[in-house]
Amino acid sequence: MNKFDIAVIPGDGIGPEVIAEGVKLLRVLSEIDKTIEFNFSYFPWGCEYYLKHGKMMADDGIEQLSKFDAIYLGAVGYPGVPDHISLWDLLLIIRQSFDQYVNLRPIRLLNGAPKRLIGAEQKDIQMTFVRENSEGEYSGIGNHLYKGKPEEVVIQNSIFSRRGTERIMRYAFELARKEKKSLTSISKANALNHSMVFWDAVFDELSEEYPDVATHSYLVDAAAMLMLTNPKRFEIVVTTNLFGDILTDVGAAIAGGIGLATGANINPEGKFPSMFEPVHGSAPDIAHQQKANPLATIWSAAQMVEHLGYPEHSENIIQAIELTLQEGKFLTKDLNGASSTNEVGDAVIRHFKSLY
Repeated sequence: MNKFDIAVIPGDGIGPEVIAEGVKLLRVLSEIDKTIEFNFSYFPWGCEYYLKHGKMMADDGIEQLSKFDAIYLGAVGYPGVPDHISLWDLLLIIRQSFDQYVNLRPIRLLNGAPKRLIGAEQKDIQMTFVRENSEGEYSGIGNHLYKGKPEEVVIQNSIFSRRGTERIMRYAFELARKEKKSLTSISKANALNHSMVFWDAVFDELSEEYPDVATHSYLVDAAAMLMLTNPKRFEIVVTTNLFGDILTDVGAAIAGGIGLATGANINPEGKFPSMFEPVHGSAPDIAHQQKANPLATIWSAAQMVEHLGYPEHSENIIQAIELTLQEGKFLTKDLNGASSTNEVGDAVIRHFKSLY
């Protein structure tokens, strides 16, 4: 019996509703495979917690989370709490404290998902973004001087260390080698003459160690265009924190919508817990109405299951999502359906059970 302790942070808005469907599926998985047991512990942290306590999480929150095998996050964000507070005081502090330096986002047009990109087929949109997740443009280093004065100055620094750059690229090279796919690096060296020139140089150095991996390099603006005009060019993609954040939302649009976009924040060495979450926000306008699409959250559960060592179960979860999309009877409004959040979750579970 493998027992996994999972920290659940439902968060704000639609977070509790969608996370409930992912937890429900994981409980079913443990019923199907008796060698797996999930123990869930819930934490009420987020923006509503902030409005009550003046902080996004408990003072010893990182210490509490460090004891878990994985973290399952719903969504963060709420009216009245500035976005930089909700992001930095919960999500980013978890990513950085636990050295979750790999942000893994599959951009995959699932069978049955709506085709938003004219002329693109399911086989054309099958890419995985490996986004540097611990430094770069989101290092948080800078200063704000002379606030409110005519000479006001804001400085925002980006940090690119050789250690951080090499390790994210090596992870991407190893993934490309394992999956026998090409690897594309995305930067902006023509304009960012220090950080991105360095990024490109490290990529070129490492490519010599992986002669079996076909490599490409694009500027970020060209990459954004090509994702829309010729997405099959991309298989494994490695890029910076900021560029990865933006381009994966482009990817979500061409792969069926934000309700199907998932992400994993990975500490590959397993020294700290990794965190799994849908890419979408908290959507407070539809919160507590059972209108939210839970499929991205369920897909993030599949990523968790794979990370914990069960790739077959993970692929079955994804296949159950595809079967739900193909069936078309139980979908939320964003996918042109009229079903509730828990009806969609129940449909995925029904298809999941049918695979065993």
